[in-house]
Amino acid sequence: MEPRISVLLPYRDVAETIDEALSSVLVDREVPIEVIAIDDASRDASAAKVAAFRDPRVVMVRGEGAGIVRALQLGMAHARAPFLARMDGDDVSLPGRFAAQLDALSRDARLAVIGGRVEAFPAHVVQDGMRRYIAWMNALLTPVEHARDLFVEAPLCHPSVMIRRDALEQVGGYRDTEWAEDYDLWMRLDAAGWSLAKIERDVLRWREREGRLTFTDPRYSLERHRALKARFLAPKLAHIARGRALTCWGAGPTGRRFARALEQEGVRFSRFVDIDPRKIGRIARGAPIVGPDVIDRARELIVVAVGAEGARALIRAELTSRGWIEGDEFVCAA
Repeated sequence: MEPRISVLLPYRDVAETIDEALSSVLVDREVPIEVIAIDDASRDASAAKVAAFRDPRVVMVRGEGAGIVRALQLGMAHARAPFLARMDGDDVSLPGRFAAQLDALSRDARLAVIGGRVEAFPAHVVQDGMRRYIAWMNALLTPVEHARDLFVEAPLCHPSVMIRRDALEQVGGYRDTEWAEDYDLWMRLDAAGWSLAKIERDVLRWREREGRLTFTDPRYSLERHRALKARFLAPKLAHIARGRALTCWGAGPTGRRFARALEQEGVRFSRFVDIDPRKIGRIARGAPIVGPDVIDRARELIVVAVGAEGARALIRAELTSRGWIEGDEFVCAA
C-alpha cells in the first residue's frame, strides 16, 4: 500500500532515545505511513538501533553530517507521500496524531501546515521561559490566530507538524539560510498565501535537553529571529500602509531592537508610542516618543513591539476597543 504520509525523521547521536521516538511513530497505524529515517552522520549506535526495527515502513537514508536542512532535503528526495510529517529522534509522537492531522489538511485546501499542542519534558529540565513559550504557542489554534502572531514568535513546534508537500515545494522546500529553517518556512508559506493552524489536541512530547540547536546554533538566536521577522514584515507593512506613517508602540528595548532590525530592511518608524511618562517627549532611534492619546487611526499604521509580560494583550485590547483592525491598522511583533 502506498503511504499517505511520509514521516521525515532526521537524527544524529540519539542512541538513548531513538527507540522510543521511532516506536511512538510506528505504533500509529490508523493511516498508511513510511518513515524516512535520515542518519546525519551519527557517531553512536543510533543507525544500528533504527536498522534493528526491521520494519518495512522504515526507509533508512545515510546523510552527510551537513546539518538538519540537508538531512530534510535528502528525506524529501526519498519520500513518496503527498503529506510530510516531521519527527525528531528524541521526541515522542502521540497516538492518533497522523490521522487527525491528515483529516485537517484534507478538509482545508489552503492549509499548508497543521501542528498540534505539545508538552515539554522532562519537567525538571524545562525552564520557565520555555513553559511560557509553549503555553503561548499551544493557545494558537486557528489560521487567523497563527497569522496574527506570526511576527511575535514561531507559532509551531517543527517536529509536531504535518505539511502539504505541494505547498512546501511551491515555496522552495527547506533552505539553509541565516536563520531557523522552520520559522523561515512558516514565513515563506504565509507570504505565499498559505495558512498555518493546529488541531486542538496534544500530538507530541517535546524533549528538552542541553545541546539542542535552539540554544547553541547562532541561527536560532533572538537577533536572527528579529532579522527574519523584519525581512518578511517589511514588505507586508509596505503593502498595507497605503500612505500611512509607521508608528512603533513600544519605546523600550523590544521596540528599539525591532526598529533597528526593520531599518536594515529600509523601514523607519515616524514615531514611538509609550505609556511611561518618563519616556514621553524623548527621542528613540531618531523619532519622537509620544503618549497613546495622540495616535491617529487615519494616518498611521502601528507595529506593537513590547516585551513586558501581558503588555501585548493589553495594547491589543486597547486598540481593538478603539476600533483599530488588527492586520490592517496594527500588527503585533516582538
